[in-house]
Amino acid sequence: MQIITLEEHVTFPELTNLIPKEILANQSVDQSAKLEKLAPKLADVNGERLTSMNESGISLQILSVAGAGADLLNAEDGPAFAKQYNDILAQKVAGNPDRFAAFAHLPMTNPGAAADELERTVKTYYFKGALINGMTQGLFLDHEMFTPLLQRAEYLDVPIYLHPGLPPKAVVDAYYSGLPDGGGTVLSVAGWGWHSETAIHILRLIISGTMDRYPKLKFIIGHMGEMLPMMMARCDDRFGVKQAGINERSISQTLKEQVYITTSGVFTLPPLMVALETFGIDNILFSVDYPFSKNEDGVEFLKSIPLPEDQIEKIAYLNAEKLLKLV
Repeated sequence: MQIITLEEHVTFPELTNLIPKEILANQSVDQSAKLEKLAPKLADVNGERLTSMNESGISLQILSVAGAGADLLNAEDGPAFAKQYNDILAQKVAGNPDRFAAFAHLPMTNPGAAADELERTVKTYYFKGALINGMTQGLFLDHEMFTPLLQRAEYLDVPIYLHPGLPPKAVVDAYYSGLPDGGGTVLSVAGWGWHSETAIHILRLIISGTMDRYPKLKFIIGHMGEMLPMMMARCDDRFGVKQAGINERSISQTLKEQVYITTSGVFTLPPLMVALETFGIDNILFSVDYPFSKNEDGVEFLKSIPLPEDQIEKIAYLNAEKLLKLV
């Protein structure tokens, strides 16, 4: 059985080191220690990463940039930085195209340039879409400034992987401060905050009418749906179809029609069972979140799923092939 994974990260120090230190120092949450510890794994593509894929039976990884990137730079400097990152990423993929593909890294502070860079990478390098890290300068994708990017992604018929990003400082101060032993930091990111913020991001795109304006645009979110599966019925109960004024579908219908979820970093059966009952088998794709999670743990979970083989194949690779046009 083939296995395709979609939320698998890289970071190239030669580019990260170009970001001014004062910009990195202004981040609301300090993740430098964790990224530094994993730096060799993040920078590697054809060494330990490929060995781990072989040992775990993973056929293809879709690579994406983790951590600091073009979205931290201003509208003038971001586009050239993103282009350089994507060019290097494309070189890495070209070295082993049967095992790797990529999502584009975009200069989100310049949405027009981000749209152009998405088109360049899709048409020149056959990238499979883009991965965006949360908010940009405190703004969600439903803001009108991101119209050029959303229009272009729909035109190109490629998905946007909406990945968590660091919370704004005001959110950190209000929700995650005053906790002992670094607990607030963990709570603000992978312990909870990342997931709730991504869920809010998707709900804003629905409630604002943004998804109705781009009905063919597809989004991917990780971590077994960022808590949305268990809250889908509650959202439908609280938001009438016309309650937002311009949205034409229920929350659940829009989610099922335009949002795909991956298993990245969540390898237990109860969340998967809820996802199956809400999003449905055709909207679930396998992922690991390498190197922040282990390939071995993800594949062991995949093989433990108590479903017929044809349904496991959908999660493992068939849904990804269809969504990303891999065949």
